[in-house]
Amino acid sequence: MHLILTGATGLVGSGVLDAMIKMKDVSKISILSRRPVPMAEDVKDPRINVILHKDFAKYDSAVLDQLKDARGCVWALGISQTQVSKEDYVKITKDYAIAASEAFQSLARENEPFNFVYVSGHGATTEPGRFSPIFARVKGETELALAALRKTNPLMHNISVRPAGVDAFGHEAILRYIPARPLPIRVLHSVVGTPIRNLVPSFHSPTAELGRFLTETAMGKHSATPPAKDVAMVGDFPIFENTAFRRLMGMDSK
Repeated sequence: MHLILTGATGLVGSGVLDAMIKMKDVSKISILSRRPVPMAEDVKDPRINVILHKDFAKYDSAVLDQLKDARGCVWALGISQTQVSKEDYVKITKDYAIAASEAFQSLARENEPFNFVYVSGHGATTEPGRFSPIFARVKGETELALAALRKTNPLMHNISVRPAGVDAFGHEAILRYIPARPLPIRVLHSVVGTPIRNLVPSFHSPTAELGRFLTETAMGKHSATPPAKDVAMVGDFPIFENTAFRRLMGMDSK
């Protein structure tokens, strides 16, 4: 199966790329990236095609032609709200994802839907309150927009996954490729990382398992998952909370 990946140089995207490489059922990996992807260069896997794409708001025929037989996409492109202005955060988090979902509708075929997996985040909300932070509002707005697109085109299976504490601990295949975090974040992670892994696993999102889940979802494996307390539905648009990802991957018993 041919899959598309964005955000391949980031933490989540690196985990997804590693998962895609390890899955024999993935026949081709098209990476949309603004710059070369070191991990892709180093593995020298003939299935990988890095498409240097400068404007994620637009997709011309030259790009879409390279994606024409793709059956799914993991949209892991994103950035922390602390690193950019509010306007840029909305553009990167919301506008780019919606533009891609709209463009990729042309990739869906009758009786063969296209799975667009949006990497959201724990705390995102489709019903923001007065004190909801920017990231929660914007990611929730994106989810609602993707739900609306799925309603207008049933062959476009837009899906959202909300990871919590994404952690590459022990994931040797990607450690050298993930971006360095700011010093305060590194210090905080070193202090709380082990307690979260051991004491609050429901908030833990290890990159190896998360990458595999996102890849499987883009392949349509979890499309028939019924609604649950950790799988909310906006029409036919599912939102998988972190506990749902862990449960479906067999990491937790409930």
